[in-house]
Amino acid sequence: MNKLLVVFFFCCNYFFSFAQETSLLLKQAYNYERQFKEPEALEKYKLVLINDPKNIGALIKTVELNCTIGERTVNKTDKRLYFESALSFAERAVIADSLNAKCWYVLALACSKMAITETDNKKAAIFIRDMKLNADKALSINPNDAMANFIEGKWHYDMITLNWAKRLAIKTLFTKLPDADIDLAIEYLEKCKRLDQYFMLNYWVLANAYKIKNRPEQQIETLQKLVKLPIRTFDDAEIKSAAQKMLDGLE
Repeated sequence: MNKLLVVFFFCCNYFFSFAQETSLLLKQAYNYERQFKEPEALEKYKLVLINDPKNIGALIKTVELNCTIGERTVNKTDKRLYFESALSFAERAVIADSLNAKCWYVLALACSKMAITETDNKKAAIFIRDMKLNADKALSINPNDAMANFIEGKWHYDMITLNWAKRLAIKTLFTKLPDADIDLAIEYLEKCKRLDQYFMLNYWVLANAYKIKNRPEQQIETLQKLVKLPIRTFDDAEIKSAAQKMLDGLE
């Protein structure tokens, strides 16, 4: 009986310490993000996943940070490594919780980044197709997920602005994929804006979609809202600067 009690208390102490460590690492990662120290935040989230491999919040953040850091990385090899890492963590997230819309959103996000670095047009086409399918899956689980709506709108926008060779490869390989539609892009991006009023990148893509549509009034209105938003991520300052330049050229 005494041995059982010792084991019981040992297990309780272990799991309590484990939960405390995970909580501390998540708090540290969050604080690093608020300070715009994304590489440091990424390392903390990775440490969380060593202790708790199925921590959905940490998996999602690890994908997003690999994508944003990779996007800014100049070296092509390093950029691809970040995106491959994002894809690996996104696949883990879907395995861990296939009924979570955000897990499918980050898988779509990672696919969109892989398409950027892929030099083979057929392979790039597969990633672009998977971006759409995973975004669709996210929306089928939660139609009101802001990021799922963003990635769906971004797919339509990206397809319209994609270079002709990759667009041809997609059309040849995947005849059943729907045609890209700038009106649908705007519809999804507007919905994302309603669901998350502070997501600056969404405003920027939306403003460019209105530019393609030749709707300067909506473009100006979107940019005016964007430049008033608070800076919440490392990239927001650059987005706001680009938006102000575009706005100055329109007003």
